[in-house]
Amino acid sequence: MATPKYLECNLCGHHQPYEPFVPAICKRCDSQWLEARYDYDAFKREILRGLPNRPSNMWRYQDVLPLNHPTNLDLYPAGGTPLWLSQHFTPDLGHASVFIKDERYGPTSSFKDRQAAGAVAVMLENGVKEAVIASTGNAAVAYAAACARAGIKLWVFMTSLVPQEKLREAALFGAEVIRVSGNYDQTKQIAAQFAQRRNLLLDRGATSIPARESMKTIAYEIVEQLGWNSPDWYIQAVSGGLGPLGVYQGFKELFNMGLINKIPKLGVIQAEGCSPMVKAFKAGKDIAEAMIPETSIIILSTGDPGKSYTYLWNLTQQYGGAMDSVTDAQAFAAMRSLAKSEGMAVEPATAVAFAGTEKLIRNGTIKPDEMVVVNCTGHTFPVEKHVLGDQWAVDVHLSKDQTSAPREGIQAALENLDEKTKTVLLVDDNSDDALLIRRLLEGRKLYRVFDARDGWEGLSLARQKLPDLIVADLTMPGIDGFGLVEELKLDPRTRHIPIVVVSAKDITPDERKRLNGHIEAVYQKGSLPTRKFVDQVIHVIEEANDAQEGGK
Repeated sequence: MATPKYLECNLCGHHQPYEPFVPAICKRCDSQWLEARYDYDAFKREILRGLPNRPSNMWRYQDVLPLNHPTNLDLYPAGGTPLWLSQHFTPDLGHASVFIKDERYGPTSSFKDRQAAGAVAVMLENGVKEAVIASTGNAAVAYAAACARAGIKLWVFMTSLVPQEKLREAALFGAEVIRVSGNYDQTKQIAAQFAQRRNLLLDRGATSIPARESMKTIAYEIVEQLGWNSPDWYIQAVSGGLGPLGVYQGFKELFNMGLINKIPKLGVIQAEGCSPMVKAFKAGKDIAEAMIPETSIIILSTGDPGKSYTYLWNLTQQYGGAMDSVTDAQAFAAMRSLAKSEGMAVEPATAVAFAGTEKLIRNGTIKPDEMVVVNCTGHTFPVEKHVLGDQWAVDVHLSKDQTSAPREGIQAALENLDEKTKTVLLVDDNSDDALLIRRLLEGRKLYRVFDARDGWEGLSLARQKLPDLIVADLTMPGIDGFGLVEELKLDPRTRHIPIVVVSAKDITPDERKRLNGHIEAVYQKGSLPTRKFVDQVIHVIEEANDAQEGGK
């Protein structure tokens, strides 16, 4: 059992119980920074024993993660990534002691795999079936993969400026992708309102205890890989700041247990076109002013870091460190240099950290005798464009430029999104019938329509997409319509989805009795013109939605 004993406010010291999905806000002083506390004495004894029979991934440190039995959840393992000594990149700069924490070895090749593994594991333990996340790219892909494995439906909100490969990759894992034509801060806003309207769990990033705690496993791994020694510097490219905030919780715990003799200095690197933290740091301010992102490295385009910056600033004041920025061109040059010198292909956001490390070494901020660890945060590869159909994302338009959208614009976008995210699953082996119904539905109400050619594919898609309505033929190869209906009603994830059944043959009284109570309606093919049939389908969806709204 590793559920936190309590949460402790970082400002006033108040203790309060841990609640996994409640925003971590101090009930005494309203601080938004609470830290989980565990049985560190018991965990230290395990460390001194060598952590026997522990996996070589992040669950190795499950004693200080907010989970009961993570290894029993059968999720993809994250963490356990290698630590490389730079052979050529930094030695050519006159520095021979720079290590690379290579987070490209996660399930989706990003350090965000740790965050997703921790957060989704907590969702799974608590019975969550559907969740919402806003992301600039890598977190979306990581969460989509983890949720696919866990059987959780995920809504991903990303700005349309995010590279299309990342948007498509999240869709490939089965996530419902909402592409917002606004900046990241607007995207977070509309994601939060969407989750609230639908009463869904919203992953809150840096203020989420499970998400933040998962990142501290990076510190535990670094220290163990260095022979239970601490580096002098830890450096990471930053957008919103979740990563280093979590990592430093790990360093602090190790220090408080007496397992390391110092906490490393913190190096925060941002893209120059979106560097509100760096600007505030260099001005000596503990609060960062928001800025409009002007960088092509969209993954690092959080224009308003909020209180995350203040907490990172406090870390630099307490343990030492620096914040600096690099241009997009410097990041791209570091990408090429790292590939040629170390044989490592990284994405631009990762390259920002290496360009920043190079800058800090050259200007003398990092001394030649100091040991440095740079977080190689990842590299996700583009997916084959022809794998997905043409409905892998929903577009939401907030503003043409990157300025704040008016409230009425967001409200209209949410109302439009409510309609666009109504989904219908057609399960029919007659492709002509399915295509006609699809076109009429999409033309009438902007519904998103998914097709399945047989019962087994329909069952799989129903569990993955959790549509608002299923239209199923009775006579299909594989599992027939009767078997499909029975399977859907046995599964708690799909039992409440309304089903309309169609049949090309007359339905006997016994067959009607078998369907009775499990479906909304049954129609014989040809008994209604297709347009009228589609009207009936839309009516069923609207009735189901009205019933759902009335039950809230």
